[in-house]
Amino acid sequence: MKLRVFLIVLPLFFTACSGPHEAVLEGQAQGTTWQVKLVTEGGDMKVDEIRQDIEAAFQLIDRQLSNWREDSEISQFNRLKDTEWHPVAGAIVELVQVGKTIHALSDGCYDLTVKPLFSLWGFAQHHLTIPDPSAIKNAMTHIGMDKLDIDVEGHRLRKQDPALEITVDSIAQGYTVAVISRLIESRGFTQYLVEVGGEMRVRGRKGDGSPWRVAIEKPSPMTREVQRVLDLHEEKGIAIMTSGTYRNFFEESGTRYSHIIDPRTGQPVTHHLLSTTVLHDDPTLADAWSTALLCVGEKEAQRISEAEGLQSLIIYEDQHKLIEVMSSRFKALPEVLEDAPSPPAVASEKDTGL
Repeated sequence: MKLRVFLIVLPLFFTACSGPHEAVLEGQAQGTTWQVKLVTEGGDMKVDEIRQDIEAAFQLIDRQLSNWREDSEISQFNRLKDTEWHPVAGAIVELVQVGKTIHALSDGCYDLTVKPLFSLWGFAQHHLTIPDPSAIKNAMTHIGMDKLDIDVEGHRLRKQDPALEITVDSIAQGYTVAVISRLIESRGFTQYLVEVGGEMRVRGRKGDGSPWRVAIEKPSPMTREVQRVLDLHEEKGIAIMTSGTYRNFFEESGTRYSHIIDPRTGQPVTHHLLSTTVLHDDPTLADAWSTALLCVGEKEAQRISEAEGLQSLIIYEDQHKLIEVMSSRFKALPEVLEDAPSPPAVASEKDTGL
């Protein structure tokens, strides 16, 4: 889906006339919806200025990271067919640096250079098809994070293969949540919820003093149900990111082909892992890890979660039953199993047009 930034800001709501106020801003961007809830003790919230800041942040991210805009910085870099150093936006350098780290820790399953394979299988254009094996083999010769050099201090990238292309779709939504969170914190807010397309970060408590309630979606392609509800009241803030294979896929001759492509094989993943949810203080890392764990499969995801100390919830299918596995750090979270008395924010499979 093409990324188009257009914001529809709905009326502002307050929870009460005295005491803490909870303002809600909502709109659309990146081919999906966004919501920001701000809690304050009162006074002038300068809502119009905050709205303008959020709008500007979406527009800047679009100009830098969108693979659908020909004039975006990442599209311009992808069109370069040389092996010279080129200056790029700091955001691109930051995401490539994170991508290299997670690539190494996932044994190469997480790879920002997978774009040619993603296009070959038709997921980028929504013309889903099984490619010819020779085409897959050829595309794989131009894939690999080791073919991309990075100069962090100089904000530069260099291709070792002129045909190399990068995409940050798997991490950009988490980065967007991080940018907006920093933005509203710079305005003095320490209690808030930021949500973009089901990916979110919460900090502090709600306006009524209760914890933020976040529902993790059941990985079902046909229905919208709640798998688990969490009570979160992190004073320093925490991000909740979910990746899944249960909506973006196609079937042919009885075989399901997921949009999660393993760059080591050139094929969609074939394991039974349906969704991964990762909680982390850094939304960008949470987003990258949720995708990486989804790529490696249920067994390796459990091993990596424990080795890296991740707060993760993985859900896979075994004999038509959903199996839920929590990392040891996730088990320590406060939680409720029943539906919340008031609708919680829902962490669902990411929906991005980047």
